[in-house]
Amino acid sequence: MSSLHKSRIADFQDVLKEPTIALEKLRELSFSGIPCEGGLRCLCWKILLNYLPLERASWTSILAKQRELYSQFLREMIIQPGIAKANMGVSREDVTFEDHPLNPNPDSRWNTYFKDNEVLLQIDKDVRRLCPDISFFQRATEYPCLLILDPQNEFETLRKRVEQTTLKSQTVARNRSGVTNMSSPHKNLAPSAVNEYQVLPSGCEAHWEVVERILFIYAKLNPGIAYVQGMNEIVGPLYYTFATDPNNEWKEHAEADTFFCFTNLMAEIRDNFIKSLDDSQCGITYKMEKVYSTLKDKDVELYLKLQEQNIKPQFFAFRWLTLLLSQEFLLPDVIRIWDSLFADDNRFDFLLLVCCAMLILIREQLLEGDFTVNMRLLQDYPITDVCQILQKAKELQDSK
Repeated sequence: MSSLHKSRIADFQDVLKEPTIALEKLRELSFSGIPCEGGLRCLCWKILLNYLPLERASWTSILAKQRELYSQFLREMIIQPGIAKANMGVSREDVTFEDHPLNPNPDSRWNTYFKDNEVLLQIDKDVRRLCPDISFFQRATEYPCLLILDPQNEFETLRKRVEQTTLKSQTVARNRSGVTNMSSPHKNLAPSAVNEYQVLPSGCEAHWEVVERILFIYAKLNPGIAYVQGMNEIVGPLYYTFATDPNNEWKEHAEADTFFCFTNLMAEIRDNFIKSLDDSQCGITYKMEKVYSTLKDKDVELYLKLQEQNIKPQFFAFRWLTLLLSQEFLLPDVIRIWDSLFADDNRFDFLLLVCCAMLILIREQLLEGDFTVNMRLLQDYPITDVCQILQKAKELQDSK
């Protein structure tokens, strides 16, 4: 480890040990990348995403409260409906003449249960393919959820719901703006690498199953948006970061901590996933056009070239912006980009600059290429040095 890196670690430790965290100092340090040693990144992200307050003294009580709240969500939204389903066919109070499994009434608890199954199937389909370039999500978690996996429990788990349903997940796909493929060619590896993850033996659960549970709870708590394809690519890097924390005490609660950080992050970017808001000032269409207007200001020649070839930002920037670049780079590089995004005061304005920087850094190839070549470049971005991209974005920010 270099002396410079040791010095950076010490700088972070100095900021994080203060009774009240100096947020601006933490942001300044984090913008240039957060060391992974000692769980620094996990802790910084939790602060930057407003999960942990700036007063250290309140951390213990807040974490205990939030983690218990998440356990309550599990009981109410997975365990209790699972008990009801497991008892189907037995004399029970919730199967009545007015409300029964065939009741089409939208307010029926059974109707809700079956609609939840549709959402669950789409989530299951997506999380089984999460981050195919690494094996992490296929592996068993060291801290399986005992509330769910306790062998004394007799209820229908999410795993059983997926196995037993007769619905086909292909019929319930819910995507944005008619986009049918939100994955990058860069992520399409050998066929053996992208096989859907298999379920582990009873008593174990894989990391992808934990992510599935997080997304299902989020969908239940946010019926207005529920689950939209691509959310799995947002929660994946968060969960990976927290579940690989070297501090076992923090790692044990990665599921609950990820849920609340994901919820806070989605509160900032959820408009990207709501089609009815596309053309509003907070919608994704406005943001895509903002990438081009910024490019016009910074490099008018390149802007005119893309306009001449009728290469619209929807062809590439939709995925870049909606998924926070999580499909354009390998996971460690995505995490490094997110250090800077989370640290910036106007983090998603900075994301627009990152996208603009990505275009300018391949300007020579784009100016020389025809439509087909340029579309290939933009949909399978060629530069892998994310530090170079972030440096260029910072230059664009400073030149305003």
